[in-house]
This record gives sequence, C-alpha cells and structure tokens, in this order.
Amino acid sequence: MSSADVDRRRWIALAIVMVASFMDLVDVTIVNIAIPSIQADTGASFSAVQWVTGGYSLAFAVGLITGGRLGDIHGRRRVFLVGIGGFTLASALCGFASGPEMLVAMRVLQGGTAALMVPQVLSIIHATFPAEERGKVFGMFGAVVGLGAVSGPMIGALLTEWDLFGLAWRPIFLINLPVGIAGLLLGRRFIDESKAEKALKLDLVGMVLASLGLLMLIYPLTHGREAGWPLWGYLSMGGSAVVFALFVAYEKAKTRRDGSPLVELSLFRVKSFAAGIAVQTAFGIGLGIFFLVWTLYMQIGLGWSPLKAGATGLPFSLAVSTAAGLSVQKLVPRFGRKVLQAGALVMVAGVLVYIAEANRYGADIAPWQMALPLVVMGLGMGLVVAPITDAVLAEVPREHAGSASGLINTVQQVGNALGLGLVSVAFFGQVDDVVAPEAVGAAFNGAFVHAMWWVAAVLAGVFLLMFALPRRKAVVAWEAETSVAEQRESALV
Repeated sequence: MSSADVDRRRWIALAIVMVASFMDLVDVTIVNIAIPSIQADTGASFSAVQWVTGGYSLAFAVGLITGGRLGDIHGRRRVFLVGIGGFTLASALCGFASGPEMLVAMRVLQGGTAALMVPQVLSIIHATFPAEERGKVFGMFGAVVGLGAVSGPMIGALLTEWDLFGLAWRPIFLINLPVGIAGLLLGRRFIDESKAEKALKLDLVGMVLASLGLLMLIYPLTHGREAGWPLWGYLSMGGSAVVFALFVAYEKAKTRRDGSPLVELSLFRVKSFAAGIAVQTAFGIGLGIFFLVWTLYMQIGLGWSPLKAGATGLPFSLAVSTAAGLSVQKLVPRFGRKVLQAGALVMVAGVLVYIAEANRYGADIAPWQMALPLVVMGLGMGLVVAPITDAVLAEVPREHAGSASGLINTVQQVGNALGLGLVSVAFFGQVDDVVAPEAVGAAFNGAFVHAMWWVAAVLAGVFLLMFALPRRKAVVAWEAETSVAEQRESALV
C-alpha cells in the first residue's frame, strides 16, 4: 500500500471516529430539549423523565473505564465497531419505544454502548497519528466537541418542532441510524486494529460492586419522592455506603493480587487528584440539576416551544466555547488555579442573576431577559471545563495518566447522574403533584428558583474544593488527549 493510500486511510478513520463522538455528544444534548415532548406523548412520570437522561449518564459512567480496558485487551477497532453498532441499534429502539419503561431501558443500553465506543476514539487517534501531528488532530477534535455542544439543542428543537412524519420526538433518536450504519461500514474498512502492548485484565467484580453501589444511591433519590420517601429508600442509600466500602476493600485486594483493579486507588494519595475528583463530582451534580430543571422550566413552566427554548440556550453555548479557548490559551498559563476559581465564582454570579431575573419577571420572563445570566454562567463554565483536567492531573505520576483521566471523566458522569437524581428534591419536591393549568407558570417558577439556589450552593462548594488544586500547572509531558477528553465530557451537558 502506497504512502498516499495510508495517509488517506488514516484521515478517513479520523473522520469516522469524530463523527461517532459528535453523534454521541449530540444525542445527549438533543434529548434534554425534547423531554417535555416525550413526557406529553408517552405519559411518562417525572421520575421516568429523570431516568431518560440519568439512566444514560449512569450507564455511561459505570462503563467508561471498563470500555477502555476492553479496547486495550480485545482491540480498539473491534470494540469501537461493537459500540457504534450497539449505539445505533439502541437509538432505533429508543425511536420506536412503545412507552416510558422501554425508552428508559433503551437509554440505559445507549449509555452502555456509548461507554464501549467513546473511550476508543482517543486511543484510535493516538495509535493512528504520530506525536508531531496530534496537536493539529486534537485541535480539530476540540472543534467537533464545540460544534456538538452548540448544535445539539438546536437540532433537537428543530426535529421536535417539525414533527416529521407525525413522529413527534422520535426523530431525535432515529437520526442516528444512517450515521451509525455508515460509521459501522466505513469503520470496518478504514480503521486499523490496535491493542495495548501489555493489557490488564478485566475487573468484573469491581464493576458489579461499583454499579450496585451507584444504583442503590441514585434509584431512591429519583423515585423516593413519588413513593413518599419510604424506609427502603433510606436503607438503600445507607447500604450503598457499605457496598462502596466493599468495593474499596476488593480493589485493594485486587491490586495486591494481580495489579489490575478497576480503579487505581493509589491515585487518591495525591492531594490535588483527590480534590480534583471531588471538584468534578460536585461540578457534575450542579450541571445535572441545572440543565434538566432549566429545560422543564422553559417548556412546561413557561410554555415555550422546543425551538424557542433551544434558541434561548445559544448565548450560553457560545459563551462556553469562547471562554474555554481564552482560558487555555491566555489565562491559565499566566494565572493558574485562580482562573478555575474565578470561573466557579462567575458561574455563581450568573446563577444569582438568573434567580433575581426569575423572581422579578416570574412567568412573564422573556428570552432576552435570560441572555445576561446565561452568558455570565457560560463564561464561568468555559473558564473551568477546558483547563480542569490538566490541573487535576498535574501531580499524578505519568504512568497513571491514562487511568486517572478515565476516572475523571467517569466521576463527572456519576456526578451528573446524581444531580439528575437530586432534581426530585431540588425541583419536583417544590411542585404539587396536581397543579391547576393557570398556576403551572408560578409553580414551576418557584421550583426553578429553589433548584437554582441548590446549584449556587454546589458551585460555591466547587470553588472551595479548588483550593486543593495546584496553584500552577506542573511542567509535565501529558499527551494532549487528556485535556480534550475532559472537554468532550464537560460539553455533554
């Protein structure tokens, strides 16, 4: 094969994995804007609505580390193709779901298959391109991430608004079919196989314990309010602490036995990493609460169309993209940790402005009146999401960089799932089960303000936790993909 053919193959392979990442990212953001339409069409309860988004995040979080490990063992190309094939099938089943129960189950399947697909993307790029070209390649990847973050809500709004073939919200999932099938066929032809030289073994017991602990914690948070906060809910949440303790004990034993645990516990001896994990978890909780509540507030509480709600979010997305580029290129090299802390405080300021606007205008608030708090929040988020991975990894030993980066992405998704579960308390707990139509606006406005105080409190906690991060980025030779991977996960919301 000539050098020109090799060069063409690798760029086609890059396009395939980037499209797959774009599809996954858009599929997360696209769903938020369509949730009210899904609820109206299927009669889904509020807890089912939470699981439509939370189920995906939870399955994705639990499977990320295992998905990466499977690629190392069985081949990244092979696992990528299984992932994109499963993701496409799950998308079709979501689109044809007969009710909320099937939709939630298929969203969990989607999250699980995305956890097989997404970790292979950066590994395939790493194996396909030499070090001197990766900077340009990851720059292109970052642009795809930004495009997905901005376009997802608008694509979802347009597909829902157009009601193609009378299918209402279903095209937001069915749109993945031609893209996924093309990616599967082209991937088989153009992506070269690669494996880790010395692959670790799968930690199935660790994966089961982690999944069980998370489920025991998040399920009662999501369903507890509708069930009247029964005793089993408190027992389940308390029992999750026991399961997590067993998980830690098993991981220690697994490390001593064969050196292949699901989570490298020695990383937590690094103060900045342990603090960074707490930062990422808390940040995910805050964003998980905000984005679901924000969508319900605009479309159900204020009665806005999906297109109007999607367009209202554009200033936020553009502000995130602008501040993210500025923080990495100009601010962090000069000011270090202070940039991230400033971002958290700016986000708190934006939340407080939003609370003031919602209190002042009530159900009569207009999109242009939301623009200021959304831009402020977006600028703050941009200052945090782009540089946070490098800050957290700065003091981590180089040989553990891959494991640490995967864990960072995982805990943010876990935080997001926890935040979606807490919506029951922060938002739905303030809305009566039966609200007169004329009182919906006022009820949802009050619940939105209450939930935003929760978001402000979580972000204030993030600011305090950031004091444990390194003041300046250490001079270490991380590969560029660690930063890009975190930007991708942060943009999911």
